[in-house]
Amino acid sequence: MATRIDIDHRAVPAAEGTILRHPEKANRPDNPIQRKPAWIRVKAPNSPIYHETRNLMRDNKLTTVCEEAACPNIGECWSQRHATMMIMGETCTRACSFCNVATGLPKALDADEPRRVGDAVAKLGLRHVVVTSVDRDDLADGGAEHFAATIRAIRAAAPGTTIEILTPDFLRKNGALEVVVAARPDVFNHNLETVPKLYPTIRPGARYYHSLRLLDRVKQLDPTIFTKSGVMVGLGEQRIEVLQVMDDLRSAEVDFLTIGQYLQPTVKHAAVDRFVTPDEFADYARMARSKGFLLVSATPLTRSSYHADRDFAALRDARAASLAAA
Repeated sequence: MATRIDIDHRAVPAAEGTILRHPEKANRPDNPIQRKPAWIRVKAPNSPIYHETRNLMRDNKLTTVCEEAACPNIGECWSQRHATMMIMGETCTRACSFCNVATGLPKALDADEPRRVGDAVAKLGLRHVVVTSVDRDDLADGGAEHFAATIRAIRAAAPGTTIEILTPDFLRKNGALEVVVAARPDVFNHNLETVPKLYPTIRPGARYYHSLRLLDRVKQLDPTIFTKSGVMVGLGEQRIEVLQVMDDLRSAEVDFLTIGQYLQPTVKHAAVDRFVTPDEFADYARMARSKGFLLVSATPLTRSSYHADRDFAALRDARAASLAAA
């Protein structure tokens, strides 16, 4: 039987950790964390390769979203030498109520970080890498040039590696998106996260239609780049609202959709409204495929970069099949 595990690499008590990481949430009323159903239990990480991957991140002074967001899949992914690099620090300028990444005033950018990311990708021997970041509303370009520099560094250190980026929304950062797209990642991912009605409480610093336009603009700038987006369910959305998000994403020609169960990081975060069943996820996957996405991943444990290397290969094959059939 799988062991239930809540992963957080910081050795601090839960209450203290919440205050340190999320000072803006410290005075919110507690939302008790519900017991997870059997279908989203995961095994504790204990593979030697898991520890090798962890040590490589430490040696290169790199941050991963796997740890910062307390991802439930970290044991599986790191045991396969898959890790999602998180650039531009570990402190976010936003305070989304679903997210476990620390909030506050970030430090200055580390100019050597792109090189270290490139070196780590080469040492891990990755076929495919995912690079994400915190929101950096404090920067004039939102960190766009740092993303571009990281893409270039990976190309130089590991020319055979395909690159997927998961970016912030670059809200009110004119010209930032163009800088990132010009660096030509293979996949451009930006998550809508939830349905429009929940943005004021779940993603208050963002704007649904701005995020949608961002994805649409990527395709306008470079139609060869695969675009990808993801949503969480179990936050209080209705099925019809999720289907409308699918339609909105297809209107922006998004290629790949991910849907996963929201899991509450601490008692100060948004409460889980309900645990969506595997059968419901299968229904969402069926509906998304019928709407024309090249690829869909919809399971309780699906996350944006989960099985990203395998999915990229499938995405490329799906595009080739679609073009052949046209």
